[in-house]
Amino acid sequence: MDKFMVKGPCRLSGRIEINGAKNAVLPIMAASLLTRGKSTIDNVPNLRDVKTMNELLRMLGAEVMFENRSLTIDTRNIKNYEAPYDLVRTMRASIYVLGPLVAAYGRARVSLPGGCAWGPRPIDLHLHALEKLGARLKLEEGYIHASADKLKGAEIVFSTSSVGATAQAIMAAVLARGVTTLKNSAVEPEVTELARCLIEAGANIEGVGTSVIRIEGVDRVEPFHHRVIPDRIEAGTFAAAALATGGEIELAGCDPAHMDAVFEALRACGGVIEVSGDTVRVSGPEKLEALHVVTHEYPGFPTDMQAQMIAVLARARGTSTVTDTIYPDRFTHVPELRRLGASIRLDGNIAVVKGVNRLGGAPVMATDIRASSALIIAAMAAEGTTEISRVYHIDRGYERIEERLRRLGAEIERIS
Repeated sequence: MDKFMVKGPCRLSGRIEINGAKNAVLPIMAASLLTRGKSTIDNVPNLRDVKTMNELLRMLGAEVMFENRSLTIDTRNIKNYEAPYDLVRTMRASIYVLGPLVAAYGRARVSLPGGCAWGPRPIDLHLHALEKLGARLKLEEGYIHASADKLKGAEIVFSTSSVGATAQAIMAAVLARGVTTLKNSAVEPEVTELARCLIEAGANIEGVGTSVIRIEGVDRVEPFHHRVIPDRIEAGTFAAAALATGGEIELAGCDPAHMDAVFEALRACGGVIEVSGDTVRVSGPEKLEALHVVTHEYPGFPTDMQAQMIAVLARARGTSTVTDTIYPDRFTHVPELRRLGASIRLDGNIAVVKGVNRLGGAPVMATDIRASSALIIAAMAAEGTTEISRVYHIDRGYERIEERLRRLGAEIERIS
């Protein structure tokens, strides 16, 4: 099992290109199942999760080719409708194939999902949406069995705003008979990106980017050619690393419009953020200031940046608080950051971070994608060598992160 050896402290400097958004690519890959033919997705990052979804699509009968960040999916020979446990348990996003399979083929058998090892993240809202659209659902031996002669439009009100459930409902409703209205929909850029891709393919969707989405079902959608937006969480992670190390880096090819809340927080704790088109220069101060951060649905501060922000604030002057209102138990990185010398106390869904003058290297273990990046950020700011194990988590969400950080001046090595 691979691990990272990180020697700190370092000061990051240089320019880095931001890759395509993982959380936009995965549902768009699933949406290709709504078409019959060859779809192409550009700006696709080479990640473990993308490879897992490729494997799943191949198991369903699709022909998949991935080359030079361009992914081609040919769905003309889909003949299997099952997403098995061995794949779904490694990546929650596998559940995205459920709606498209039922909408396009009338049936699906999908394992209940797994993925990151933090907290329960039920798929009740996914199933509620499909039931409202007329799908017959049965849970049996750890699998969701879904079937429908033809999905029918309905009004679906989400009890909480959910990115996954909104994406699932959009994909299922595109081929449903009649009109579907989604209320309290998620407005994250990745959901908007999925809707725009489907509109290009011939779907009739209104209210994109708002909490009320109206979908008038069509008989078919055509194969598409779509370029994916930049990954706002990857950009935020590298920006956080610049602040934590007192460095100065340029983020190239990002979309600053998606990052207002992150940039506001980084500025508030002392960072300098300069935006010029799709390039952002981020400079870290000599001493970071304490900050109070609360995660919210977009356009609020993203829960996927919570761990990285705690790593930044570990050496800030004063006491900070980081509250996660989205996933209250998403703090498995806290005990590992404490091993590096961080002073963090948990009070329910609030991390109270008392800044320390010094972090020191130590053996730590990654528990999920964003926890992994937080540990790397803290390790680069710490004195001495940090050994980070179970880095397969970070390969799910960040492409060759050690090579990219080395180009910015970090001393980080992957050991197999």
